[in-house]
Amino acid sequence: MAGPALTRSATISCPHGGQVQAVPSQIRAKAGDPILTSSDGFTIAGCTFTLPSGTPSPCLSVTWLVADTRVKAGAATLSSSDTGLCMNGQNAAQGPVTVVATQERVKTR
Repeated sequence: MAGPALTRSATISCPHGGQVQAVPSQIRAKAGDPILTSSDGFTIAGCTFTLPSGTPSPCLSVTWLVADTRVKAGAATLSSSDTGLCMNGQNAAQGPVTVVATQERVKTR
């Protein structure tokens, strides 16, 4: 995929309003802030999703299914058009991540 590179300061959320926090594994490749890769840690805070039974099932992490194929910074970089799934505590997918905002200057693919 191609698009603006995701950085540590990108605003990313789960489909239920939880905020994604990224921990970059590398700090050398930057577009203002370190560029994120598919091997970075992504945690989600503030997700309020509840199963129809009433059991809380918040999104806790992100698993990236599609990452950039031509650009690497130790691992495949991530751009705003890549696909990630939000996962609950049992590692079940609960919907796609949403990139709300990122820098526009550096593009990857």
